[in-house]
Amino acid sequence: VQLVESGGGLVQPGGSLRLSCAASGFTFSSYAMSWHRQAPGKERELVAAITSGGGRTNYADSMKGRFTISRDNAKNTVYLQMNNLKPEDTAVYYCNARFSTPLREYNYWGQGTQVTVSS
Repeated sequence: VQLVESGGGLVQPGGSLRLSCAASGFTFSSYAMSWHRQAPGKERELVAAITSGGGRTNYADSMKGRFTISRDNAKNTVYLQMNNLKPEDTAVYYCNARFSTPLREYNYWGQGTQVTVSS
């Protein structure tokens, strides 16, 4: 199983970035996907999530209206479009895949990609 994030980098306040997470080794279309982030000295927090079919999304309050999560099940990839970035968005962003059965939960994480918002 692999989740490989890309697209992070340094951006000025007000700028945009698009993160990608390429998945392999599992049935991507069956898994709910989400983005999380962790800033230095802080706990990891949910940024956005999307259901397996892409029909439903949800966002942390501070990201609503600025971030958009989407997925392409044909490409086994989930995206996070981030607009109007703020310095407080600086963090390592992680991709997560989750699938639950009555007997077990499957939960995979990527290695993360650094996003730095600074002038």
